[in-house]
Amino acid sequence: MFLSPGHRILFVHIAKTGGSSVRGALNRLEWSDPYAWAIRATNVLTRATRYRIGAKFPRHAKAVAAWENIGEPFWSDLFKFTFVRNPWDLQVSSWHHLRRVKGADTDRFRDFRSFLGYKFDACRRQDWHFDISGVPQSLYIRDMEGRVILDFVGRYERLREDFGEACRRGGIRELELPHIRESTSRSPDYREYYDDETREMVAHHYAEDVERFGYDFDDFDRELAPVQL
Repeated sequence: MFLSPGHRILFVHIAKTGGSSVRGALNRLEWSDPYAWAIRATNVLTRATRYRIGAKFPRHAKAVAAWENIGEPFWSDLFKFTFVRNPWDLQVSSWHHLRRVKGADTDRFRDFRSFLGYKFDACRRQDWHFDISGVPQSLYIRDMEGRVILDFVGRYERLREDFGEACRRGGIRELELPHIRESTSRSPDYREYYDDETREMVAHHYAEDVERFGYDFDDFDRELAPVQL
């Protein structure tokens, strides 16, 4: 999560949706924020106390966590946004990422099918430490009663265009997105990794994301419209 009180923007970072690039761009605003020194001091103190004081939002905190801590009237003054991604494409990205992580127990998911089985079994046990992207993306944008509390939801599939729109709506100068954690080891067409069973596994687990954000298994072949909230 990225919060700039001075620029009045809040970015909710959902895993594997281009958030590292977005944060890389937003970090350029850090020292033009009048609260920069206070934020930096808080971050240093939080790390020094090994997060025992709970003064820093986790990287992948949900919007409701910020809403409960910030409160009104400042919450309404913020421009709040995030990015989402096609759930079928997201799984392929997650699989390739975890295979590169040092110390990951890759013997449990030697192929894509076994990875999905292990991941969704971990999700049923609510073991999110294995892969945080197992959390449905819809949960990041709403409060405890299911109401959407963000102002804008962009798509990973149109990251540059939608990030530019977020900058315009947030009243900040349009920032250049850096290339961060860009993978070149996978096929760009995520559909090649699936059969009927694994396709349905993802459809079932991310049913709310598919419905809310209008995703489809064959999105690779079509241009996506902006998310309507």
